[in-house]
Amino acid sequence: MTPGLRYFPGFLALEAQRQLVETLREAVAEAPLVTPVMPRTARPFTVRMTNLGPLGWVSDRAGYRYQATHPVTGRPFPPIPEQLISIWRGVSGYPHDPQACLVNFYGGGAKMGLHRDGDEEDFSAPVLSVSLGDTAIFRMGGPERGGKTETLKLASGDVLVMGGQSRLCYHGIDRVLTGTSTLLKDGGRINLTLRRVTIP
Repeated sequence: MTPGLRYFPGFLALEAQRQLVETLREAVAEAPLVTPVMPRTARPFTVRMTNLGPLGWVSDRAGYRYQATHPVTGRPFPPIPEQLISIWRGVSGYPHDPQACLVNFYGGGAKMGLHRDGDEEDFSAPVLSVSLGDTAIFRMGGPERGGKTETLKLASGDVLVMGGQSRLCYHGIDRVLTGTSTLLKDGGRINLTLRRVTIP
């Protein structure tokens, strides 16, 4: 795998996954999932999103950015759950806590094109991903568009850390394998992406 990319399959046991899903249900009730759109074109994403933490990542016609309030309710985002903070402290290798947790929900047919996380100030901090629900086909490329890519199946409970050389590599979700998990009552996949945004 790309240097700096660390994969922890089955990091969260089933009961821990269930507890996290219940915590997320409460958070989403306060900060509902929205369908973001691409800058300029206003083309809608196929995933629905919300955020947890003092900062949240937002995409709309004005561009990509971080902000402190939900784009629809105007209220601050709920805090990042302690369960996620504990995971970050355990495997990120970074001395400061995350400031943002992007919550992506993948329903039927949802995917995420190749992109890189480049809206943060501090690229020395890794990006940490937690997968819940149906298995996803994750695609990883290099620091430039095009070229060779590799795929990895991310199952429920898996944790992925993108640090070092992998931090600014292009990556995305090709598809979600429907019916591969019973964790979520109505199926689908939740991806939680923890990030440090500003330089400490």
